[in-house]
Amino acid sequence: MNLSVTIDDNSGFCFGVVYAIEMAEDVLNDKGYLYCLGDIVHNDEEVNRLKNKGLRIINHEEFAQLRGENVLIRAHGEPPSTYQIAIQNNITLIDATCPVVLKLQNRIRNSHDKKETIFLMGKQGHAEVTGLMGQIKNEGHVFSDISELDGADIPQEITLYTQTTKSKAKFHETRKALEERGVKVNAHDTICSQVSDRDTELREFARSYDKILFVSGTKSSNGKVLYNVCKEQNPNTFFISKKEELDLSWFQPGDKIGICGATSTPMWLMEDVRQALIEA
Repeated sequence: MNLSVTIDDNSGFCFGVVYAIEMAEDVLNDKGYLYCLGDIVHNDEEVNRLKNKGLRIINHEEFAQLRGENVLIRAHGEPPSTYQIAIQNNITLIDATCPVVLKLQNRIRNSHDKKETIFLMGKQGHAEVTGLMGQIKNEGHVFSDISELDGADIPQEITLYTQTTKSKAKFHETRKALEERGVKVNAHDTICSQVSDRDTELREFARSYDKILFVSGTKSSNGKVLYNVCKEQNPNTFFISKKEELDLSWFQPGDKIGICGATSTPMWLMEDVRQALIEA
């Protein structure tokens, strides 16, 4: 089809994910297997690649049954209860919690120690949110959208945090909306700079091409945010999780196509998609 296909240089794994995967591969190369508490990254293709190298994904119930094993804590972080179980069961934790998440865990714990009323903008049940709420004994309020607080009894003063992969614009819109309701908001913008910078970079990237292919795992919160950023800038943006989902009817001969992805999308996967398009 004579397509021109370019991969966004700024897309691909954030440093927290790179760190976690490098730690996992070091152990896998040495021991041949490693347990990981939850998916190491919200991308099924990358998880399957690592499973083939010996990574064993377990849930919290299975974790509690282990004795004397090595277990990776992924970049999203974990609540204190996970560390307590590890001590009880003689489990060696390989802790790959992202430094940005660790900093947020400390900040939210300090707020809780000061008896502040904590509201967390994040996805209920997301691994990072579970880890954060564990720092404060689940004594906080989680919401993903301001509409969820309609009719809620909100105190006159709150401390507002956000999951690190949320939209910076949406966070500040939420703060403003709460203040317009008369709430005094002690706001902590704890969004990862790599995520917020990528938001800005993607706007320009998406406008530069006829069509955009956004490659991401369907479980990725960051992927949903960044896909919508692309879609706003370029209506001809298509979401796929692997090359098999490509539909050639989306393209015309001579199209300039840009490929980009989430902070949880491996570069090799975007390269697979590019190669499939070039050979089409």
